[in-house]
Amino acid sequence: MAETEGAPQISFVVPLYNTGEGLQRLLAAFRGLSLPESWELVLVDDGSLDGTAAAARLAVADFPAPVTVVELARNFGEHAAVLEGYRHARGEFVVNLDDDLQNPPGEAVKLVRHLRDSGAEVVYSRYAEKKHHWARNVASSLANFSATFLLGKPRDLYLSSFRALRRELVARIVGYRGPFPYVDGLILGATNRIATLEVAHVERQGGQSGYTLRKLVRLALSLLFDFSVMPLRIASVLGVLLCALGALILAEVLLETLLVGQRQVGWGSLMGALAVFSGAQLLMLGLIGEYVGRAFLTVSGKPQSLVRSLTTHEKPPSS
Repeated sequence: MAETEGAPQISFVVPLYNTGEGLQRLLAAFRGLSLPESWELVLVDDGSLDGTAAAARLAVADFPAPVTVVELARNFGEHAAVLEGYRHARGEFVVNLDDDLQNPPGEAVKLVRHLRDSGAEVVYSRYAEKKHHWARNVASSLANFSATFLLGKPRDLYLSSFRALRRELVARIVGYRGPFPYVDGLILGATNRIATLEVAHVERQGGQSGYTLRKLVRLALSLLFDFSVMPLRIASVLGVLLCALGALILAEVLLETLLVGQRQVGWGSLMGALAVFSGAQLLMLGLIGEYVGRAFLTVSGKPQSLVRSLTTHEKPPSS
C-alpha cells in the first residue's frame, strides 16, 4: 500500500466500469462532500471500453481533494479492481463504494465514523430495503448463504460490497495475489472484529449493473474453490454414501439370488443406477479438476490485475 507523509485520513475507493455519464454525477456527489478530516478519492477503471479512464483523468483536474486514477489493462472484475484500489489508498480508513451512487458518499462517511468509534476492523453495511434488481438480490442471498456454510461467516452478517476497513486490515489482505480474488473471503480470513451499520440504499441513478450471469457464476466459483475445501469434503461424503448404497444393492441382489434364484429383470433400474454412479464420479472429477486447474493458473502466474496507467492529482491550492 502507498504510504507517504501527509496521508489523508479517509480513502474512498470506487471501481469504475463503463460508467459513462454517471462519472460526472459521481464526482459531483464527492465535490459536495464537506468533511473535517482530510480525504482522497481512488478511482479504478476496470478495463472500460467507453473511455471512462480518459474522462476521469480530465474531470478530476480541479477536484477539491487528491485523486488517484488507476486504469487496468483489461476487465479483471470488481474484486480485483477493489484490491488494486486498496493498494493505492493511503488513508487510515478505507471505504469502497460502487459507481452507481446507490450508496451515497454521505452514507460512506457514516460507515467510517462507526468504524472509528466501534473499535472494529471492518464495518459492513446493511439495508432496511435493498434497491437492487430482484435477480441481483437472489444472487446476493445465495452468496451469503454459501459464505456462511463454506467460510464460517456469522449468520447475521450480510456481506455487502459497501464496506469500510481500517488500514491495518487492508495491509493484511492486499498481499494476496491469486488470480481469483474474493474480497470478503480475504476479510473473513484476516479478522473477526466485524461490525455492521444500517445505511440508506437508493435507486440506481443511471446505467445498468455491470454484473452479468457469467460474472456472477465466476464470483460464485471463486467463493467455492479459492477459500474453502468444503466441496471436496462434500464430494467425499457423497462418495461414501454412494458406496454404501451400492453395497446395499449388491447385498439385496445376492440375497434374492440365494432365496428365489436369479432373475433377469430390472434393466431400467440398472441403467438408472449406472447413470447415478457415473454422474457422481464425473462430478467428483470435475471438482478435483477445478481445484487443480486453479492451482495451475496460480502457480503459472496468471495475473490478478495489471495496471496500464496511474495518474495522481493533488488538491489544487486554495485561492
